Amino acid sequence: MTVNRDDVINALKTVFDPEIPVNIWDMGLVYDINIDDDNVAITMTFTSPTCPMMEELLAQVKQVLSNVPGVKNAEVKLVWEPAWDLSRMTDEARLELDLTNMGW
Repeated sequence: MTVNRDDVINALKTVFDPEIPVNIWDMGLVYDINIDDDNVAITMTFTSPTCPMMEELLAQVKQVLSNVPGVKNAEVKLVWEPAWDLSRMTDEARLELDLTNMGW
């Protein structure tokens, strides 16, 4: 069974940093999704390498990915390049955080 990309994205949208009321997908923290049959690997980052919740959030991401129908193996790769910036956020996230007048 091939894993559905929309199911993966919907799962990622359930993960929130406790300090930010926006999910990791809309924040633009997920850089890549690679689906190979029943294996899912994502590449992601954080807004800062000093995020105190990093380990907990990485574990949560792996858990929600593992719960996606058809996923047998979930991998999360953390990267710092390219560095995250506000332009990666969705319009909805900018609106939620009141960043709409930032010239995007």
